[in-house]
Amino acid sequence: MTVFETIRGDNDKPSKSRLRNFIRWLRRQLPTGLYARTLLIIILPMVILQAVVGYVFMERHWQLVTQRLSESVTRDIAAIIEIVQTYPQDSTYGDIVRIARDQLDLNITIEQDDKLPPPGPKPFFSLLDQTLSQEIANQIQRPFWIDTVGNSQLVEIRILLEGKVLRVFAPRSAAYASNSGIFLMWMTGTSLVLIGIAILFLRNQIRPILALAKAAESFGKGQKMPEGFAPRGADEVRKASLAFILMRERIERQIEQRTAMLSGVSHDLRTILTRFKLQLALAGDNPEFDALNKDVEDMQMMLQGYLDFARGESEEDYGEVSLKELFQRLEMEAELQGKSFRGEFDGDDELKVRPNAFNRLVSNLSSNAWRHADTLEVSARHSAKWLTLTFDDNGPGIPEDRREDVFKPFFRLDEARNLNASGTGLGLAIVRDIARGHGGSVALSDSALGGLRVTVRIPA
Repeated sequence: MTVFETIRGDNDKPSKSRLRNFIRWLRRQLPTGLYARTLLIIILPMVILQAVVGYVFMERHWQLVTQRLSESVTRDIAAIIEIVQTYPQDSTYGDIVRIARDQLDLNITIEQDDKLPPPGPKPFFSLLDQTLSQEIANQIQRPFWIDTVGNSQLVEIRILLEGKVLRVFAPRSAAYASNSGIFLMWMTGTSLVLIGIAILFLRNQIRPILALAKAAESFGKGQKMPEGFAPRGADEVRKASLAFILMRERIERQIEQRTAMLSGVSHDLRTILTRFKLQLALAGDNPEFDALNKDVEDMQMMLQGYLDFARGESEEDYGEVSLKELFQRLEMEAELQGKSFRGEFDGDDELKVRPNAFNRLVSNLSSNAWRHADTLEVSARHSAKWLTLTFDDNGPGIPEDRREDVFKPFFRLDEARNLNASGTGLGLAIVRDIARGHGGSVALSDSALGGLRVTVRIPA
């Protein structure tokens, strides 16, 4: 590799980096929604097309027509100057004034003066001023003064002759292509009408997609199908909506079959356990049977936990829950168990959730904390969009590499066989299911108290 190639390669790196940064910045500026992007796809080519057409129109047609008109007006003025200088007239030049007015549509006066006014302000858009000045300079070749700003309907031109000043008032339309504004107005107005029609049609096409997204979101949260949802819109959107409906029916049917099976198994086992308890009760008070009674109770608790986990709380309707009452209940439970509790919340007291499922979520987390710790601190921040619950305890915590495993059903950190000590391994799995059913999440981290911190975020 030569020295030149090395230098060129080094110089290419900053340029490529700037290009990538520009592309990233441009992507951040562009809209992210389908509706806005589709509008951009429709409007941007139309704007570019209008800009090109407008530029070509101004550069070719508008400028060419204005040049031809200005050339014609200048030729008429040059003819008047030739008449004034060739044929003697009286001091009023009445015949020339009359001919210019009647035949050329020009109002002229010839003043006895030997100087022109100082140059006036130039217009912002000076196509007429430039074109007319250039034609006068080329054809007449005399000192002149021009005003295209003063009167919107007239153009004033003064030309210095020998001891005289020819003052001409020409209609602006005679020297300027005034119909160009009408063309631009029609082009812009038609484009606005077409954009309005496109927006109306586009909204009708986007609405079924938004309805499908809302139905999918409600299904993910375990809610019922939105009222009036049906396949609508384009064929592709209809196919996607129909596929979603069939998928939802299959999943719901599978869940119902699983729940019915577990309910049947639970009912049969409960019958046997009830018979065991009856036989143990008839056997009388015997210390040897205490362990059997405890095993029967543990089996009933385990069956109930399995059934609750399989059934879930998806069919429960939303209702109001008071955070203040929730904290009061947690404080009473802490007193009964001889534990320390401190709670605080910030924001609105009323929360719209599934009451039974939400209470179960809080109960599972508080029970887990008090099983392994002596102190529990709960804080809640209820904003306009989110409810954030934080549970801090001073227990042994959970190793960082096992924090994802504890959300798996039937997973237990300890190896104890006593279910009262270790539980069924469904507590945190149920908590995550309930949080996700509300559209939220659960995260584990280290607590400032030395134990475990559980953070629950639920849409408000």
